[in-house]
Amino acid sequence: MEDCVVRATGAGAQIRAFACTTKNLAEKARQAHNTSPVVTAALGRLLSAGAMMGCMLKGEKDLLTLQVKGDGPMQGVMVTADAQGTVKGYATVPGVVLPANASGKLDVAGAIGRGTLRVIKDMGLKEPYVGQTMLQTGEIAEDLTYYYATSEQVPSSVGLGVLMERDNTVRQAGGFMVQLMPFAEESVIEILERNLSRITSVTSMLDQGSTPEQMLRQVLEGLEPEILETRSVKFACNCSRQKIEKVLISLGREEIQDMIEEGQEVEVNCQFCGEHYKFSVEELKNLCHRCGQS
Repeated sequence: MEDCVVRATGAGAQIRAFACTTKNLAEKARQAHNTSPVVTAALGRLLSAGAMMGCMLKGEKDLLTLQVKGDGPMQGVMVTADAQGTVKGYATVPGVVLPANASGKLDVAGAIGRGTLRVIKDMGLKEPYVGQTMLQTGEIAEDLTYYYATSEQVPSSVGLGVLMERDNTVRQAGGFMVQLMPFAEESVIEILERNLSRITSVTSMLDQGSTPEQMLRQVLEGLEPEILETRSVKFACNCSRQKIEKVLISLGREEIQDMIEEGQEVEVNCQFCGEHYKFSVEELKNLCHRCGQS
């Protein structure tokens, strides 16, 4: 199944909802960063959230950043997404290995620990919008639910999941997000809450063959769901050699000169996709010259 996000409304637009399948996206991130199973689960969940939240952006150049920072061994995870369905992300410490939690599941909360969730929306204004809340569980879905309720005052329910194969590749990944509009009627809220209480987990729905559209119809059962859009999503990075050169130049002439004096090529790695960029001593000298011209 192709990775995608499906957008819908329910109860005459009293509810807006999103659902996604992101198996390929999560697997590509796992391969790019060589993440352990628990880190793959954490990163995969946040990538799914980023894919759905990116669909809420209006402008073509708008950018969403999700940052989770904690005192656990993984330290943090970051994801960025745009309105075109492009998502990327990385974990600070990708190789964390932990025993299963009390439920026998991957211990994402233990890997993240206590900390904060930041949501940054760069919409081309003078300053980006930044919202921050304390992590409630470290499981990410519940933390985003809390973020929306407290920082944006939007009652929401978020479900995210990543299921791993025995060989540590990604078997399933995806999620859903449901939000109430301010004018939602009490009867609508009651039906939605009843539907949500019947859902066991995102991964069980996906593993039983549910598509994002079918997930939404289950969440919005009895609420006249209307599917509005299906959008492809992918893991992709816009890094380039030219951009890395600009980063090196920004370090300044003295810093580059120190690299040159070491007499060895310099390798710069992109945090988001793991791409390697190597610069010879001669190339560093050229950058140093350009630095002097700027």
